[in-house]
Amino acid sequence: MKLEHLLLGLIGEKPSTGYEIKRYLDTHGRFLRSNTTMSQVYRSLAGMVERGWVLFTVDDRPGAQDAKIYRVTPEGMTVLLDWLTGPYSPPSRFQDPEFGARLSFAGFMTREQLIDLIETELTAREDQVARFRLRDRTLQVDPDVAFDYEFAAAFSERMHVYGMAAIDNHMDMLRELRRDLLDGVIGSAPAISKRPVAAEASESGATR
Repeated sequence: MKLEHLLLGLIGEKPSTGYEIKRYLDTHGRFLRSNTTMSQVYRSLAGMVERGWVLFTVDDRPGAQDAKIYRVTPEGMTVLLDWLTGPYSPPSRFQDPEFGARLSFAGFMTREQLIDLIETELTAREDQVARFRLRDRTLQVDPDVAFDYEFAAAFSERMHVYGMAAIDNHMDMLRELRRDLLDGVIGSAPAISKRPVAAEASESGATR
C-alpha cells in the first residue's frame, strides 16, 4: 500500500486541502499509516497532479493563505479502484494496515468485492493458525551472559496466549462481517457519485 492510495481514497471521498488531509492522517488515519509528514503529503500530491490522478483549484482566502483544493480525476479513480479491488496478498502479520485501509474505503466497493476481500484475508489467517499455532515454541538460546530461561519461557508463552486471542478476535470479526454482508445486514455500497472535475488547474500564484 502506498501513500498515494490513501490520498486518492480520502480525496475521492471528499475534495480536500493538503492541510485537511494531514489533519486526518494525524487522527483517524494514524491507524492506517503512522508518522506521515506534511512534506510527504505535499510531495505525493504534486506527483499525483503530474500523473493526472488529481487536479486542484485555488480557494482565495482574503486575509489568509490561499489553499489548493484537490479532486480526483477519472484516471485517479481508476487507480484507486484498481488497488481496492485488485489482488490482495495477506502479509504475514494480520496487524499490518493494508487490509484495514482497503476496508476503510468500502464505500467505493460492491458487497461482492468486500466479501471476496474478507474471504481472502480469513482464509490466509485460518491457514496461518493451522500451520503455526501448535509449533514447537521451545526457546533455542545459548547466551554467554546471565539469562533467566524460565522467566523468558514463561513470558514468551504469555505473549503467545495474547497473540492467539488477538488473531482469534480478528477472525471472528471477519466471519461476522462476511455473514452480515451475505445476509444483507450491511447494505450494498451506493454507486460512486460523478463529481465534476476541472479540465485544467493552474498553479500560477497558488500556494499549498
